[in-house]
Amino acid sequence: MFGGKERRRKIARARPFPDAWRSILEESVLLYRRLPPEDRAELHGHVQVLLAEKWFEGADGLEVSDRMKLIIAAQAAVLLLHRSTDFFPKLTSVLLYPAEYAVQEEVETEDGLIEEVDEARIGESWQLGTLVLSWEDVERDLESAVQNVVLHEFAHQLDAETGDTNGAPVLADRDLRSRWTDVLSDAYDRLVEADEAGEETLLDPYGTEDPAEFFAVATEGFFLIPRELAEEEADLYAVLSEFFRQDPARW
Repeated sequence: MFGGKERRRKIARARPFPDAWRSILEESVLLYRRLPPEDRAELHGHVQVLLAEKWFEGADGLEVSDRMKLIIAAQAAVLLLHRSTDFFPKLTSVLLYPAEYAVQEEVETEDGLIEEVDEARIGESWQLGTLVLSWEDVERDLESAVQNVVLHEFAHQLDAETGDTNGAPVLADRDLRSRWTDVLSDAYDRLVEADEAGEETLLDPYGTEDPAEFFAVATEGFFLIPRELAEEEADLYAVLSEFFRQDPARW
């Protein structure tokens, strides 16, 4: 029925947020503790929607608890604050491994042959359907000011909403669209140059892989080290702040 999804979401957002959930987030999630009170209230509603709409399942024998779901949903919801959102529409399920997991990748050898190798991963975001996380790494990142695999992989989900993961999420504002490519391309080039020169970088050098990874890494930096990012990459911080409609450097 037309409008049924929005009505269900309105009902979910209106549900009381359990005190026990609030306590878990305050005790466990640094990012949640840093949020202004009004943002926490909005986040509570988003968490209710995500828990109602996304399916969480364990792999390799991991039993997924309500705490795990809550911690992941709360961090993902930070990316949705203050914006009109369809709650990661391409995502249906979150698959949790106990720890780092291996996937088979085809690589070309020096002889030009193709062989399959096992590649260790802590998370990945598929363009349709599933997002994969290592729970061990999710927990390790809860108090980290360096990296956050949940923010990283859910940033890829935002990127994928355009139908292509290229470092440019849905940008409704024409002026922002006109500046986005130039600003992120310039910041990406500086990261590549610094990494190739062996210099220490503010953002994770993994962002040099491609524009999609740069957007995900920049998203981590925007929320984890906002003051440093605003000082070192003012233009990048400004467009990210405009997109996310948040200013974490002022939290």
